[in-house]
Amino acid sequence: MLEPVRITPPLTGEAVSGLRAGMRVLISGKLLTARDAAHKKMVALLEKGEELPVSLTDQIIYYVGPSPAPPGRVIGACGPTTSGRMDVYTPALLAQGLRGMIGKGFRSPEVLQALQAHHAVYFGAVGGAGALLSKCVQSARVVAYPELGPEAVYELTVSDFPAVVINDIYGGDLYRDGRRQYAVHK
Repeated sequence: MLEPVRITPPLTGEAVSGLRAGMRVLISGKLLTARDAAHKKMVALLEKGEELPVSLTDQIIYYVGPSPAPPGRVIGACGPTTSGRMDVYTPALLAQGLRGMIGKGFRSPEVLQALQAHHAVYFGAVGGAGALLSKCVQSARVVAYPELGPEAVYELTVSDFPAVVINDIYGGDLYRDGRRQYAVHK
């Protein structure tokens, strides 16, 4: 098995072009977080012609609503949420320069097309491992929409955050390919 690829955001077009579905990555640096409510607010701003509260250019958004930090920790459990809930908003954010998203589950055909059109990738993180994933977070601060509580937009500084490339800019789809391999070997 190949060693994971190390990624440090901002995620450039050059870095994205080297990623293929199925590759394991370790992400170190700054990530943004956002879930449904924050996505809805951001797209509403774009529809009004207004600026976003944070730049999405070459950024990675992690679909997470972290739990409160226990004593001595910077964040509580922070496992991925189901990505499909963001699909209606995702193409508009990709058009703003967003390069990567981390979540769990399948993406819609519209998002898969937008990933290719805007040269972005979708990473999967392990659901149910929020307590373990929180150990990769070195700092967390709210950068937009504090009124949303755990669904606010956070900036996380992470070290060796593990993920897998699910969808790449070439149309690669780890979920689709995995189902095909299973069907052949069944």
